[in-house]
Amino acid sequence: MAANLKKSGFDVIGYDAYKGAYEKARAAGITMVDTLKEVAKQADEAIISMVRDYAQNVDVIFGNDGLLSSDTKGKTIIVMSTLDPDLMNELGNKVEAESDLSLISAAVSGGASGAQAGTLSIMTSGSKDIVKSFQPYFDAIGSNTFYYGENPGNSQVAKLVNNMILGITMNGVAEGLKFGKHYNLPEQEILNLLKVSTGDSWVVRNWSDVSDWTAETALAVLLKDLKAAYGEGIKHNVTLPFNALASIELFNSMGKEKPDAK
Repeated sequence: MAANLKKSGFDVIGYDAYKGAYEKARAAGITMVDTLKEVAKQADEAIISMVRDYAQNVDVIFGNDGLLSSDTKGKTIIVMSTLDPDLMNELGNKVEAESDLSLISAAVSGGASGAQAGTLSIMTSGSKDIVKSFQPYFDAIGSNTFYYGENPGNSQVAKLVNNMILGITMNGVAEGLKFGKHYNLPEQEILNLLKVSTGDSWVVRNWSDVSDWTAETALAVLLKDLKAAYGEGIKHNVTLPFNALASIELFNSMGKEKPDAK
């Protein structure tokens, strides 16, 4: 994503906790710095946070030498992580209450391949004027941008909807292929059928990649999102039975030990 911003003509200043990323980033023309504080100081108008969860975002923004330690004003933090919608709203309120910065949410979908190709789908929410002003950034890293209202958490709901359907579909494709395998049908021919028939989906068309997802990478992130959707359903009394089943099946497929009943 940073490389695609650079290719589109933006000056990109980067920080990563994993120093192994620095050589690759510099080769792409990105200026890498040693602290988040330096990122906040040098950024002209926007700071993009792309980390895994709420705790990491809190650390990036409010931690020692975090973004707020630079005492900058008038800039916007664009959070592109997938978070619990209520926590995203809380994060936005906290940033605006404790600093002179703004926060918008811009969750993404498309995986590593979409990030590399610059074809991500971007789900935005927050101040409409601020979101609109950063459309050139979104165009540099994605193919489609959607807006879901003033509350930062709204884009997170949209992302959870997408990933919930992804998780359910993954389980459906895996179950269908399992059934075909029992009768010794060639898997690729089943996938070829699905691609031109009513069983088609993004999962089918990308099964060669999806089937290689591991518990340490994409599956762990997806399970986190399915659990978050389930929690939101419980909180707001929205029944999501297929999401719950998909979570259990994904949990089992990852070889995780079931927690002891209390």
